[in-house]
Amino acid sequence: MLFRCVNLPLRAIVAAAALVAAVECAAQAYPSKPVRVVVPASPGGGSDLVARIVAAPLGNMLGQPFVVENRVTAGGVIGSQQVAQSAPDGYTLLVTFDTFVTNQFLFKNLQWSPVKDFASVMQICRFPQVLLVHPGVGVKNLQEFVALAKKNGAELNYGTAGQGSSSRLAYELFKSFANIETVAIHYKGGGPAIQDLIAGQVQVMLVQGGGAIQQSLKAGKLHVLAVSTPVRSALYPGVPSIAETYPGFDSQSWVGMFAPAAAPKEIIDKLNASLVKVLADPAMKERFDSQAAEIVAGAPEALARVVLADQAKWGKIVRDIKISLD
Repeated sequence: MLFRCVNLPLRAIVAAAALVAAVECAAQAYPSKPVRVVVPASPGGGSDLVARIVAAPLGNMLGQPFVVENRVTAGGVIGSQQVAQSAPDGYTLLVTFDTFVTNQFLFKNLQWSPVKDFASVMQICRFPQVLLVHPGVGVKNLQEFVALAKKNGAELNYGTAGQGSSSRLAYELFKSFANIETVAIHYKGGGPAIQDLIAGQVQVMLVQGGGAIQQSLKAGKLHVLAVSTPVRSALYPGVPSIAETYPGFDSQSWVGMFAPAAAPKEIIDKLNASLVKVLADPAMKERFDSQAAEIVAGAPEALARVVLADQAKWGKIVRDIKISLD
């Protein structure tokens, strides 16, 4: 690193050089003790599973354990706040779902910002969402469903994992593209919503696929009409994307790792490079495929761009339909 030393006292130059040397030394030694990985969600959820998949091999690579801790109070908002307020030394990290971005629009008194209070480390993976219907709806493809919704939308219920969930926001985005109206039924979590979709209590959902959903598709209990990605997903062979009918549609869930905002770039880069190596293991692809997730393993700057893009997209949706969780 170069310094402009014109008109600076020698003491200031020496102090600045010492600070840079200390940061670089800390980064080289990092980690020298266990690292906390805070997940602001319940055990077994998408972000929790991803955190646990990468934590052990990351710890083995860097020589210190990466310990996953679940912080689920207040919808995970407090867990994220605790990380934002932690020492920016790389020993407290956040692994979280994409709702991390939308919380600022849903909670009026949120005490942290996903942009100002966090440094992006990596978008680890993304989850294609799938547009699902109960077989009793009697439609074979996206076009037939939209035609039915335009004719009888008041008789069709769509399920969500909660008022501010990614499943609700994704479906609201789809409604705006397709120019349809259906009735929202909000649940406390994706599990109960999926169960009622299988039972026919709600007729349609746009939700992250995987696990029980894939089993239900194989058993014929649910029917998939389309995927939410801009192009077709290898995880759902032969299934068209919504964007083929409605160009520009794109809605994907994701899991990313963040650090407190002032964490040294050298530590951020070390974590990112180590995760790239961990995720390049062929066995990792199998593990993520089993969760219906696509490995991204992008640069820190790429995740920062995703956060900004999601702010613009989902902020508009939240304002348009006036969602508030306060």
